[in-house]
Amino acid sequence: MGCGMVKTAAPRGKKRAMKAALLIQRWYRQYVARLEMRRRCTWNIFQSIEYAGEQDQIKLYNFFGYLMDHFTPASSERSLISHIFRENDVVRDTEWERYFCYKSIEVPDGYHGPHLTFPMTFCEASKLVEAFKHKQLLHARYVLQLLGEAWKLLRILPNINYVSTCHSKEITICGDLHGQLEDLLLVFYKNGLPSSEKPYVWNGDFVDRGKSSMEILLILFAFLLVYPNGVHLNRGNHEDHIVNLRYGFTKEVLGKYRVHGKKILKLLQKIFSWLPLATVIDGKVLVVHGGISDTTDLNIIARMERHKYVSALRPPKRSHPSASSNRRSLHHTEEGEEKNHQGTRADRRWEACSPANRAPGPGSGSRHSVQRRSIHGVSTMSRRSEAVEEELRRRRQQAGLSQSLNELRRLVSSSSSDDDASDSEPQTPDDDEWKQMVDILWSDPMAQDGCEPNQVRGGGCYWGPDVTEEVLGRHHLQLLIRSHECKQDGYEFCHNRRVLTIFSASNYYEVGSNRGAYIRMGPDLVPHLNQYQSSQTCRTLTLRQSVGRTERSALCALREQLFAHKSDLLAAFQQYDPNNTGVISLKHWASAMEGVLKLGLPWRVLRSQLGTSTQDGRLDYREWIQELVFTEPKPELSNANILETMYRNHSNLETIFRIIDTDHSGLLSFEEFRQTWKLLSSHLKTEIDDEAIADLALSIDFNKDGSIDINEFMEAFRLVALTAHP
Repeated sequence: MGCGMVKTAAPRGKKRAMKAALLIQRWYRQYVARLEMRRRCTWNIFQSIEYAGEQDQIKLYNFFGYLMDHFTPASSERSLISHIFRENDVVRDTEWERYFCYKSIEVPDGYHGPHLTFPMTFCEASKLVEAFKHKQLLHARYVLQLLGEAWKLLRILPNINYVSTCHSKEITICGDLHGQLEDLLLVFYKNGLPSSEKPYVWNGDFVDRGKSSMEILLILFAFLLVYPNGVHLNRGNHEDHIVNLRYGFTKEVLGKYRVHGKKILKLLQKIFSWLPLATVIDGKVLVVHGGISDTTDLNIIARMERHKYVSALRPPKRSHPSASSNRRSLHHTEEGEEKNHQGTRADRRWEACSPANRAPGPGSGSRHSVQRRSIHGVSTMSRRSEAVEEELRRRRQQAGLSQSLNELRRLVSSSSSDDDASDSEPQTPDDDEWKQMVDILWSDPMAQDGCEPNQVRGGGCYWGPDVTEEVLGRHHLQLLIRSHECKQDGYEFCHNRRVLTIFSASNYYEVGSNRGAYIRMGPDLVPHLNQYQSSQTCRTLTLRQSVGRTERSALCALREQLFAHKSDLLAAFQQYDPNNTGVISLKHWASAMEGVLKLGLPWRVLRSQLGTSTQDGRLDYREWIQELVFTEPKPELSNANILETMYRNHSNLETIFRIIDTDHSGLLSFEEFRQTWKLLSSHLKTEIDDEAIADLALSIDFNKDGSIDINEFMEAFRLVALTAHP
């Protein structure tokens, strides 16, 4: 009888255990689902704010373009920003090479960083990696020398690199790095350094946002020089000197190289324009930074003169002046910018490798330049032709390219010699060609069929699965690999697995926000994905801790946006409150939020996380606005109108500052400060009082020397949450 009781109790115990297991499973699934919802919402906040910033950048640059196209050359607004559009001035590369000459720069005895010798070797490149790993800075002489050699090599590379795999080696494809050296070093640690047996494709966006963009560029260019067949670089949308003004690379270079920073930036501007645009692996896999559109044609991309597009944000408008004016344009451009800020420092700026190579001084007229050319023209052209031919032959052999010498000469004819430019007719921009460039650098995939303008970023397009099928089919391709978008897992397939996004900058938005990844691909062309996270901190966090940390950072960034738009939000709320009760419905609150910020966020879901309280489904919007508390400047600096304008347009303001600071000194005079604000007010179509600007300038001139430090000014007015302080 006792045995019978045991037999009946056993099934009951199993049933209870099964029920408990199901309850635990249900609870865990709900827990994970809630975390996933929070994670996706956080991700949307970060991405919406990022894309809104890119849209602002393009709008600002379009405004500058409007000034250039519609204002007279003598207008003050046009003169302030005209120098950023001089990239297409026709100046022979031989002139630029003299300007970028490094030989007059001495390396002091006290320098303890890496010393480079050329031609570069694997050992030299490896030493450079180790030096940067230990936070050492490469001397400006070696920077200019290394960048100069990379520029020469890039000028003979085609627009589209064609690479192949074989049974003995795989190729590695990496996405955006965005100045995060830790990710690059981790990829090298896990996958090995580049070599002929371990080729790499780096798919653009090497710079901006992170603090080590310069080091990443120098490492990649060093290995490119050592293994021109083993390292392939694609241009990204951030390899653009206009974008760099906003997202940190310009500031980084000038901070690390105060004396020679301007020259380095100008050389990098040239280098970025010569980066190849795409890579094709085994004729079947296309690698581009952004994506494609319904008009993408690899034949057009292969033929375009890519170096014309120094900035892809605006089509080039080139003209070919006479050779004498070509020779003067570089000298007078640099000299004129210097005189605007530092008096007569043109002779120091215009350094050549020897006195014989120096440009004519201020007292030399253009007539003498013309005479010198007419006397020595024939012999100079002959010697230059021989030198170019020899250089092309050597570079072709070094790069292992199969093109004939004549084909290569045609490839670089515009950069090697512009002696015939005076006979050419002015060129008008090819809008179709420019669109091809913008689309492959800025576009994103979408789930729906079709192709439409990318209004979220402000540039490129959204393309659907039907476009992918058509473009890949037309070019006999089977897979498109692109980057350009941060993905939580470091990668993402879409369009029936025919499009693969790869992103190599881990912890992009916040520590723990995302993994980085790279692809290894063999002859079977099957992508093998490898994930990583460079920060040791995130490896110790639980899923809940990681989501919570990222969520707090995203909400802080969102509150900054809300604080900067307080006046507009208040006005929008009052539209739904005609009786001035101070209370509106949650529906109206969400509509007003989206109407002002246009971020496409689920505002009603975010309500509780933004500190709002409701009563019977209604919200006191005045009290809610008071809860958006951030530290503000001292009372003597406070002017409500100008301060809110600055908070809202913080990045635009810094961009304009750095454009007007043509000598890159980091200092602005009071007049330049006033002109900056006037330019911003023209862009925003608002009035900013001159007296308020003058009071602001006086109040932040801390040392009373009549100039304003840009970095100190921007930091003084950066929003910081009060809750961040103990």
